[in-house]
Amino acid sequence: MTAGRGRGSNASRPARRGRGANGPAGRGRARVGLALAGGGPLGGIYEVGTLLALADSLEGIDFNALDVYVGVSSGSFVAAALANGISPAQMYRLFIENGRDAALKPEIFLKPAFREFGRRLLGLPGLGLRAGIQYMRDPLHRGAMESLATLSRAVPTGLFDNRAIDDFLAGLFAAPGRSNDFRALPHRLFLVATNLDTGSPVAFGTAGQDHVPISTAIQASSALPALFPPVEIDGAHYVDGALNKTLHASLALDEGIDLLLCVNPLVPFDAGSAQRSRRVSVEKLHRGGLPLVLSQTFRAIIHSRMKVGMEKYAARYPDADILLFEPAREDVDMFFAKIFSYAQRRKLCALAFDSTRDYLREHAPRLAPLLGRHGLRLRAGRIADRQREVTDAVVDPRPLHAGTGRRRSLRRIGRDLDHALSQLEREIATLRGDRSPARPVARSA
Repeated sequence: MTAGRGRGSNASRPARRGRGANGPAGRGRARVGLALAGGGPLGGIYEVGTLLALADSLEGIDFNALDVYVGVSSGSFVAAALANGISPAQMYRLFIENGRDAALKPEIFLKPAFREFGRRLLGLPGLGLRAGIQYMRDPLHRGAMESLATLSRAVPTGLFDNRAIDDFLAGLFAAPGRSNDFRALPHRLFLVATNLDTGSPVAFGTAGQDHVPISTAIQASSALPALFPPVEIDGAHYVDGALNKTLHASLALDEGIDLLLCVNPLVPFDAGSAQRSRRVSVEKLHRGGLPLVLSQTFRAIIHSRMKVGMEKYAARYPDADILLFEPAREDVDMFFAKIFSYAQRRKLCALAFDSTRDYLREHAPRLAPLLGRHGLRLRAGRIADRQREVTDAVVDPRPLHAGTGRRRSLRRIGRDLDHALSQLEREIATLRGDRSPARPVARSA
């Protein structure tokens, strides 16, 4: 975890006249923002634990009343929940604790993408015929494998159905006092996805992109390629927002944020450091097979990219204070976690809670004045209490209304029926030799 203050040219923002006890002079209270990176279910769990520690350890901050929220991939779940008034303690019960409020089960992420499988399967006969024709036209120069490559278009774009995520969250945000509409929120919320056809990031919640339902934006932002199919929104297709940047923190900093809290759950694992500091024996990662190799590769890429981004933020926003929270690179439990285990989920959340408190305790002399510039104060007594556990911070007594009712199920059935009818019309038009496109079927919001 690191803390820093921007240095360098301030040409990108007007110079400020100094800071008072409650933030920049002449501006009243400090503007505080939160940027959450991705990392799959594991990342969301870590972020909840970190936020619980910060909410428990800092006085003067309400994580449901920040000025700007930015979420990428799994971070979009947490950012949107906070912007909708769901506290870190409530998120603990929703995402992690196996209690009466735990409506978000791991199975929601593991439903096979039968619709995507069926759509690709329907196209297989035509692709096979095309591949055969291509080969027969020029069998001497076109190899069989080259023609068969045409069949790759029949490979599904994702293994699991992420529409259930949209449905669950739409129900969650339909509860009283919440909204699935960016424009109805009391605070700014930006959720980042990647346009598959252009490779460019798109921030839902910005002007021109704020009509998209929040739940659909989360579905798009967390659509990790190969695991989930791209999400279609207004004719464009979107995948995971982490493909471009790790944090997209500039979205918050461009709003004039004075203090930005960032959480990045994924860092590359340092096996050598783990053996030295924790005295544990760690095998070479290549012995763990492809999953561990890919995990380490992905972590190294996004972390190095984030470091470059943080350096740029320091130069572009010299008046902003930025605090970054992330796991230690030698943390064995974090790297080898089984993210779909309830027991592991609680363990990892507790790990994030403890490591964040350790950081605050160790760096309190440096953090206290930095936080004080923005009207925040460390709760020294709680931070010094080494017996305090994550469950001690889950104190929000409000019931959590998941709101995943029958209405959303019926809407999804209707949406699937519309899609099936549209597809049937196209097939009939093809059989009749009609080249005109079938009429579009409107997708319900």
